[in-house]
Amino acid sequence: MSPVLFWFFAFVMLVFGAAVIINRNPIASALSLVVCFMGLSALFMSLDAFFIGIIQVLVYAGAVMVLFLFIIMLLDLRMEERRKINLVAVVGGAGVALAFFIQICFVVGQLSAAQKTFPPLVSPKTDDVHSVGLLLFTNYNLPFQIIGVLVLVATIGVIVLSKRELR
Repeated sequence: MSPVLFWFFAFVMLVFGAAVIINRNPIASALSLVVCFMGLSALFMSLDAFFIGIIQVLVYAGAVMVLFLFIIMLLDLRMEERRKINLVAVVGGAGVALAFFIQICFVVGQLSAAQKTFPPLVSPKTDDVHSVGLLLFTNYNLPFQIIGVLVLVATIGVIVLSKRELR
């Protein structure tokens, strides 16, 4: 991938990642997160990790965000819009973010490996989809099934908790 595309997708991720936090509307925030996931998927594709890039789009931008939007639609959004912005929390959060950014710049500046370009990855001879599927359904079959049941229980719990009582 050319450096121009890398910086474009990195910029898209930063802008829409900030939009996730800044937006007051939860639906606009969730849709900004979808665009951020798409930029992350493009960066994975640039690293020749095509399977992870496609899974990023299918699982996170597709299934998880549909679930998030479904849960957001079940919430009472009018109550959320009435809240005032807490200035102390905004200033404190901005201060912590600035301190974190300065710390990252200091650490990366001191790291000698950060000054060099990353060598190109060796292309594997085996199919990564086959190896991930084989590993998932042999060694990690039980945890995979448990996570599926937990997601199902969480979804049912959200529906039951958000159900309005009939009067």
